[in-house]
Amino acid sequence: MDFIRWAKANGVPVGPGRGSGAGSLVAYALNITDLDPIHYDLLFERFLNPERVSMPDFDIDFCIEGRDRVIDYVAQTYGRDAVSQIITFGTMAAKAVVRDVARVQSKSYFLANKISKLIPKTPGITLSQALEQEPQLKDLISNPDNMDYEDAIEIWEMAVKLEGVCRNVGKHAGGVLIAPHKITDFSAIYCDDEGHRVSQFDKDDVEAVGLVKFDFLGLRNLTVINAAVENINLRRAKENVPALVLEDLPLDDVKAYKLLQDAKTTAVFQLESMGMKKYLAKLQPTNIEDVIAMCALYRPGPLDAGMVEMYIDRKHGREEVIYDHPNLEPILENTNGVIVYQEQVMQISQVMAGYSLGGADMLRRAMGKKKPEEMAKQRDIFVTGATSQGIDEVTSGGVFDLMEKFAGYGFNRSHSAAYGVLAYQTAYLKQYYPAEFMAAVLTSDMNNTDNVVFFINDCRENFDLTVVNPSVNRSEWHFVADTPTNIIYGLGAIKGVGEGAVESIVNARRTDGPFKDLYDFCRRVDIKKLISVLSKHWSVLAVLMTLLRRYDPTYQPTKLTRFAVP
Repeated sequence: MDFIRWAKANGVPVGPGRGSGAGSLVAYALNITDLDPIHYDLLFERFLNPERVSMPDFDIDFCIEGRDRVIDYVAQTYGRDAVSQIITFGTMAAKAVVRDVARVQSKSYFLANKISKLIPKTPGITLSQALEQEPQLKDLISNPDNMDYEDAIEIWEMAVKLEGVCRNVGKHAGGVLIAPHKITDFSAIYCDDEGHRVSQFDKDDVEAVGLVKFDFLGLRNLTVINAAVENINLRRAKENVPALVLEDLPLDDVKAYKLLQDAKTTAVFQLESMGMKKYLAKLQPTNIEDVIAMCALYRPGPLDAGMVEMYIDRKHGREEVIYDHPNLEPILENTNGVIVYQEQVMQISQVMAGYSLGGADMLRRAMGKKKPEEMAKQRDIFVTGATSQGIDEVTSGGVFDLMEKFAGYGFNRSHSAAYGVLAYQTAYLKQYYPAEFMAAVLTSDMNNTDNVVFFINDCRENFDLTVVNPSVNRSEWHFVADTPTNIIYGLGAIKGVGEGAVESIVNARRTDGPFKDLYDFCRRVDIKKLISVLSKHWSVLAVLMTLLRRYDPTYQPTKLTRFAVP
């Protein structure tokens, strides 16, 4: 794709792949994705096959800071009249419609809250379903003896009429349309608050009128990784060492896996949550397949079904790995006999029952929907196909039941592989270049003081890094690693200090060297940029000058500056 090549050539980091598109060899050959689908045993038919009715879409991760540049390039290249983003419609769901109706009818907030809380939290539940499932709600609405009966029934009747009505419009998080000519030939458009063109057809309707949706998604971790690699390569250049290339990192590094085994994965992509750390410590991953599997398994469905524990126990020999048929072993050996990926369901169907991979994808979709009639039909097809290959009905029926059990929890291997490799690369950078990596992480989240404190604790406790206090004579806007074990606090993380003020300080320091005292500081910086900061946050000057003295032992406060030193 033209815009991906442009992004890579113009300093916008692009993810290695996302979704089923990572399984396309053509996409890999064209440098659209960076993951070799043959090496990772990815299936093209999971992305596109003759039996698929709907058009596939390509999801692409861009650095969150560069995403808008890519969209702007697409608009300039293909014409602003031919490019738009996609509308989303917010509807009045069960809980929300009750609150909205009660507010407009001036009913009691207490009553609205009571009704809303009685509606189960099941995603997508309707008011009629809630009434069937919750006896207290039914009693409140149908029992005239209740004190709030009249108000409750009035709210309920109007809420039922309004349920599902469009409440507001928004913009799809990543969807971009590129039309063959004017977008208005296919869809009405409107301009959002920022002046961007947005189609008035949603993501399903734009497909129905023949347009192809591209997902341009902003991924913060790509920004972090890019900044970390830049920091690392500055250090390597000083050491006369060739620049580090992310794609060339070995995927079997023992120390990188040791970091994962020790669960020191704060800020490591996909592996940083407390729950994930717990399972990494149990799993003790030793290869990239373990990382890919954890990216797929750490979701509510597999966790509730005990699949993570099963995978871990089988890896360590605490549970025996049994294959119902020898044909299953080459498909499931990488996942310890557990059906983790959707592609495994497709491969089993192909090998055991003679499905085409396109037909196997349709079976996989049917299993995901769990419609009894369709499953009975597919079971007959599977067993008949297996019988024709010499597999007895009991065995094939058992394999089908196994597939049906886990298919609903299976995840897209193409996506897991792309994100698993990115997670491993992040862990590698943290293991070998912790100062540079954590400086990038701290910079990316420096507006969140709680996260900054959390990351600094990780630096000190797990990697013996020193994070020194901010200094007008050493700090930049962002966090900087000046040695392999030392990070200088970024001035941008100090509340009340704007980028313009910091830029003035840094430029003055680079031009004429370190500041000597407050007189020198005020003489050399653009005081106009600092005055608004100092008028609102006078303590900032106190901090800056205290830190000036801290890093310059010869500095002594004069009468003018003595007040600024706590």
